[in-house]
Amino acid sequence: MNDSSASSSPRSAEEHAGLPSEALQTSTLLALRELLDVAGRVGPTVARRASLSHTELQTLELLFEGPMGPADLARRLGVSTAASSGIVDRLTARGHVVRVPHESDRRRTHVTITESGAAEIIGHLTPMFTALHELDSGLDDQQRQVVETYLRGAITALRRLLA
Repeated sequence: MNDSSASSSPRSAEEHAGLPSEALQTSTLLALRELLDVAGRVGPTVARRASLSHTELQTLELLFEGPMGPADLARRLGVSTAASSGIVDRLTARGHVVRVPHESDRRRTHVTITESGAAEIIGHLTPMFTALHELDSGLDDQQRQVVETYLRGAITALRRLLA
């Protein structure tokens, strides 16, 4: 049997993109890919440890930045307003968030994180933030500038996929 597809090796993503196969195999790009992979697993792991859904944890993280209206919360989470309302209900039942009347429009509400909700996030993420602070403190200004330039370029490349 002569199957030409079996004898040729599959093309890599780099080759499909017109790049040589080693183009995305530099030590910095491999480290960045590993960072993105590990970062993608942090949220679900922290959520499981906190007995929250990943979306509930994302909600607490968003509210840690400040109060937010239910529609804004739904938009940022990428869920329907009904789903967002259910998430807020579950977090309210746990004492992690409260609904408060809007300052200027009493028909509207804002969702605000409570001390309990903030403690939930801080308690699980402090070890990571401490380690990152120590890593950053070990950089001199020139090293920090190089790292920042690289990371901002990586952010720009990733955002192109979101546009």
